[in-house]
Amino acid sequence: MVSLTLSATIPGLTPPSCKGTEVCNVASQGQLSILYVCLILSAIGAGGIRPCVVVFGADQFDESDPKQKTKTWNFFNWYYIVMGLSVLVAITVIVYIQDYVGWGWGLGIPTVIWFFSIVFFVSGYRMYRTVEPSGSPFTRLCQVVVAAIKKRKLPKVYDPTSLYDNDELDASIIANGKLLHTKQLRFLDKAAIRTEKDKLTSGAPNLWRLSTAHRVEELKSILRMGPIWASGLLLVTASAQQGTFTIQQARTMERHITPSFQIPPASMAVFTVVTMLITVTFYDRVFIPVARRFTGVDRGISYLHRMTIGFFISTIATFISGFIEIKRKNVAASHGLTDITNATIPISVFWLVPQYALHGVAEGFASVGHLEYFFDQSPESMRSTATAFYWTAIAAGSYLSSLMVTLVHKYSAGPNGTNWLPDYNLNKGKLEYFYWLTTLLQVVNLVYYLICVKYYTFKSVQIQYRGGESEEGQELVERV
Repeated sequence: MVSLTLSATIPGLTPPSCKGTEVCNVASQGQLSILYVCLILSAIGAGGIRPCVVVFGADQFDESDPKQKTKTWNFFNWYYIVMGLSVLVAITVIVYIQDYVGWGWGLGIPTVIWFFSIVFFVSGYRMYRTVEPSGSPFTRLCQVVVAAIKKRKLPKVYDPTSLYDNDELDASIIANGKLLHTKQLRFLDKAAIRTEKDKLTSGAPNLWRLSTAHRVEELKSILRMGPIWASGLLLVTASAQQGTFTIQQARTMERHITPSFQIPPASMAVFTVVTMLITVTFYDRVFIPVARRFTGVDRGISYLHRMTIGFFISTIATFISGFIEIKRKNVAASHGLTDITNATIPISVFWLVPQYALHGVAEGFASVGHLEYFFDQSPESMRSTATAFYWTAIAAGSYLSSLMVTLVHKYSAGPNGTNWLPDYNLNKGKLEYFYWLTTLLQVVNLVYYLICVKYYTFKSVQIQYRGGESEEGQELVERV
């Protein structure tokens, strides 16, 4: 943030500002290089913070305390509310400062706020509940795979009690509950079959030949999350259009609220954020207590059901977007503005609010449920890694959106150079076809997701509560 602020304020690091209608100077190669380095540093920092901050917050709740074991899902709702409020300030106040005051102030103010947030975080260090590091989880996963391959010729084991178990060895990676055996992916169980060659000369087990049943189940849990992870890509791909083509639509529409003030196109995302905040707050304060009366589930409904609702609403939002684009183009045609690139079409930008709002509702259901799912279904020693899957889904979904745009550009190209998504004049394109193509993919994805949910196996945990009481063999489906 400091480097970004400096790159926007030091005269030599930024092109000279434009005045009036004069042509703006293009940034030099050196100035662009500095900007890219700043953005890369920001991306690296975000990659380290985002997966960990959620898990660290949820780890403050002691699952071994019966009075606290159901509060993590409540934390996820309020985490998303706070994050949404910060985004709301960013796309309104900060964007306004950047547009009308300057980029130096627009980046400097968040930098100062970020500095004080670090100070507040560090000052509370003594109060935090921390989990000691227990080695690389990727090493343990690789050890299970290697051990299973080495013992691939051994017969399958159908009695889970005969698999290798070592509570002392696993003590550092089990804080609240040991994973119990599941019947899927039985090939990996061979890694926990004991043979005469499994011990080192010191008498300790060779972990590249023998894994505990708990470590085998860690790998199974990660593999089972893969299909659900993949189902979240289309949600991101659909919502990504709100930051690209929908902004282009808004730029061509009437955006004045008063004669002297008009909404910046990028600030239209405020309607997505506001509806997301309303949805999550309503879900936490109203929906959960009401649903709990009918389902008997502490969360109201499971996070998989929550994601289903979000996927369905997102599909409806993308479908509606196509009809709104047709309305916009019809108004442009009726006023003879189709061929005028920068013309303002006499149609209110608020026609775009329904699709923005529906995407916000979908995010309130699907995104929070997706994040909660990764935290809850991952092995407790790998929660930061598993939560990172949520952010990789966002990244992969964004890349998938770019790939779709590239393919549409290529295969919808006409003989005169036109295509569905023209670069300079959206009025002459077929954006509605792109929205409906995305809708079709979302319908297929929803069916795929429902199949994954139907055959999904929740992890089974032996939870050790305070006072020595244990809850053995209880699959998570019974208490979500």
